[in-house]
Amino acid sequence: MNLVFLFLVGVAFAVAATAELTGGAGAMEALSAALVESAAAAVPLALGLVGIMALFLGLMKVAEDGGLLTATARLLEPLLRRLFPEIPAGHPAMGAMVMNVAANLLGLGNAATPFGIRAMEHLERLNPDKGCASNAQVLFLAINTAGITLLPTKVIALRASVGAADPAAVVAPTLVATLVATMVAIVAAKTLQGLWSPPAPIQIIPHPPQPLWPSLLALAGLLGLVPLLLIQGRAIGPWILPGLVVGLLLFGALRRVRIYESFVEGAKEGFVVAVRIIPYLVAILVAVAMFRASGAMAMLLEPLGRLTAPLGLPAEALMMAGMRTLSGSGSYGLLAADLRNPAIGPDGYLGSLLSTLYGSTETTFYVLAVYFGAVQVRRIRHALAVGLIADAAALVTAVVVCRLLF
Repeated sequence: MNLVFLFLVGVAFAVAATAELTGGAGAMEALSAALVESAAAAVPLALGLVGIMALFLGLMKVAEDGGLLTATARLLEPLLRRLFPEIPAGHPAMGAMVMNVAANLLGLGNAATPFGIRAMEHLERLNPDKGCASNAQVLFLAINTAGITLLPTKVIALRASVGAADPAAVVAPTLVATLVATMVAIVAAKTLQGLWSPPAPIQIIPHPPQPLWPSLLALAGLLGLVPLLLIQGRAIGPWILPGLVVGLLLFGALRRVRIYESFVEGAKEGFVVAVRIIPYLVAILVAVAMFRASGAMAMLLEPLGRLTAPLGLPAEALMMAGMRTLSGSGSYGLLAADLRNPAIGPDGYLGSLLSTLYGSTETTFYVLAVYFGAVQVRRIRHALAVGLIADAAALVTAVVVCRLLF
């Protein structure tokens, strides 16, 4: 992350300085304003996550006390063991990764962050080379950044708010794009793990053979929900979060969990997690804001967009893909503005493509900064390359699927 941070800040300064010296008055002033504003915005952003983190950590504590997470982890463990052979059987890292993937599946966004950080903490305890990303950590982040999404609830809500004829129309292309991105990310992580300064050798834990079919059956059941979501996605979307809250609390009550005390105990961790990630948010938000405000991002993407437009990838889509990789809040604001633009709108090809790109790509730089920073990993090895490869795969797939459907 040292080189990434220095690159973003250095390029931003160089572009702004060149503009200022060649007659672009105000370039350095804009860069200074972006720097200060982004640093100031990091704390409210982190504190704004407190409520969300408290809610989902509280609910997951109820689920954990009721045994739901253990059962889910046991169901998916045969599949995860094949991907992560270095993790011992029954290790808590498995459960944390399952929670993270589940949050991403439901499009719950920020709810995935505390679970991902917890998984990284467990994986770091298994890491023999502290401070250097292990193969398991890179692979987990690859799956996280690809983020298979069964229901992009945030995008559906935004599209509904701007009057889309079918807010849930992007469910299928988002799912296809994230599935392809995840498969590409796994292959890239496994392929590149021996090339970027390999970490210290780690003992591969032998596991007793377990059948894979229960895990595959569970995944097939999740994918079986896709037709229902396509047909009734607009009606089902608003029920997801309330149904999740009530369902987990009822499950805990049926399992004789003291649900109120358990929820409060889990929710207490929300504040701790939100405060802990503030320094990493400040660093990445400042770098991204400077890179954008300097004009470096537009300078790179706009000419490229003119070349890719005949392929169905106009400059607006490239800007969304680039912004999504750098900033979640920035890309969401950009999507909202584009969908409200009468020239784009939510229902045509471009509006659907922009919505799909937001739902199927991840804030790779944010994820790397926060997750690795939380466990003080400085050498990220091939993690950035894998994340960008997954983003590129999602971008290409989104264009292909949206051109076929819209």
